[in-house]
Amino acid sequence: MPIVGSPLPLEWSSEDDTLAFAQALAGRPALRDAFIELRGDLGAGKTTFVRHLLRALGVQGRIKSPTYAVVEPHEAQGLPIWHFDFYRFSDPREWEDAGFREVFAGPGLKLAEWPDKAAGLLPRADLVLRIEVRTDGSREVTATPQSGIGRELLT
Repeated sequence: MPIVGSPLPLEWSSEDDTLAFAQALAGRPALRDAFIELRGDLGAGKTTFVRHLLRALGVQGRIKSPTYAVVEPHEAQGLPIWHFDFYRFSDPREWEDAGFREVFAGPGLKLAEWPDKAAGLLPRADLVLRIEVRTDGSREVTATPQSGIGRELLT
């Protein structure tokens, strides 16, 4: 079991591995109030991972990327889920105007792509997943727990 802050290296050789990790994570009770940051270049698989996780949690219907809307809310079995994509986020006033402070202070799962674009506004993530594409198309994932919740997600 990794200690808080110790990165755990993972390998996703195929999308099936991404799906398997998402399904395992979906079964963790600590996920209900977790904040997970997703880091990686364009095309690394951040949104694909989120789609697999949301499906594993029971989200029905179309799951689209919040690239233009900044956030897409979902709900699964009474669990509020907020999927953020801060790629185009540029105005800190939008943080307050959109009520993001209240979202992060409230219950539910929060997933954030491109969290560096909202640096200084986001709370500390429970878990950081850094996804890097290898030359063979597989993914090298570094999972870093930053809280007790993050540690529980990886045990």
